[in-house]
Amino acid sequence: MSEAQNSRTPLTATFRIKLNGETAPIATVGQAYLFITNLSSIEWMEYRSLHGAAVAALQEASDNAMLTVQATNILRALFARAKLL
Repeated sequence: MSEAQNSRTPLTATFRIKLNGETAPIATVGQAYLFITNLSSIEWMEYRSLHGAAVAALQEASDNAMLTVQATNILRALFARAKLL
């Protein structure tokens, strides 16, 4: 398995996340993986199952670009539930 954080595989959508008053675009598997893994696990605890599914989906998508649709859908659900979109 390749390292997901280094993946430049594009997601099927670009997310614009507002965090600390700034908007950060997330367009690749690597950017998404870094975003959801760099925040502490306490911040994702409420969304633990979605967060875990998103991490796994991004790791799989970093190895197989055909899986970016599923990874994008899980990220969309996670970000929407966390009210980041």
